[in-house]
Amino acid sequence: MEIARKRLALAAEDLAGDRVAALVTDLAHEWGVPALWEQVCVPALAALPGHAAGEIAVEHALSEGVRAGLDVFRRDPTRPLSAAGVLLAGAEQETHCLALHALAAALRERALGSLLLGPALPWTALAGAALRARPRTVVIWAQTPVTGRAYRLMRFARDFPALRVYGAGPGWIEPLTGPARHLASLPAALAACTP
Repeated sequence: MEIARKRLALAAEDLAGDRVAALVTDLAHEWGVPALWEQVCVPALAALPGHAAGEIAVEHALSEGVRAGLDVFRRDPTRPLSAAGVLLAGAEQETHCLALHALAAALRERALGSLLLGPALPWTALAGAALRARPRTVVIWAQTPVTGRAYRLMRFARDFPALRVYGAGPGWIEPLTGPARHLASLPAALAACTP
């Protein structure tokens, strides 16, 4: 795993996003998405300080390459997967949702689909999507406490009592209790989204 992290870091330092994406896809095939995400991608992303302009560019190259690699993993446009009752979105004003791309890839690895709506989805838009898509499970990502507003998640869960609603990510610092629950890892999120 250490060698894989170094290879990703070197590709990112070269600002070679396509090389990062190819490595991510190859490693996902070799180890599976949960192991790749938790043992390679997360530590590689955490190791980047991202303060100086050059460091920020490297961080962006790494995260964009990881996103691209995860997005193409086990994706076959000629045989799309149904959303399988899973809706994934970033919380309102949340600009990051890379972990949701990992979850979507892990679901595809199990021949399950999902509807990934990306970052910064307003709560009203999330409610509209839930009404239209009729999912069984909704996972909302929050990276920071600014976006992880537990009261909004709880209100959404109360408004949709037939849904299993989860807050994922480190931004949910307030305790989540029924009807919404917290997911602390990719394996936990995968288990929650699997029928």
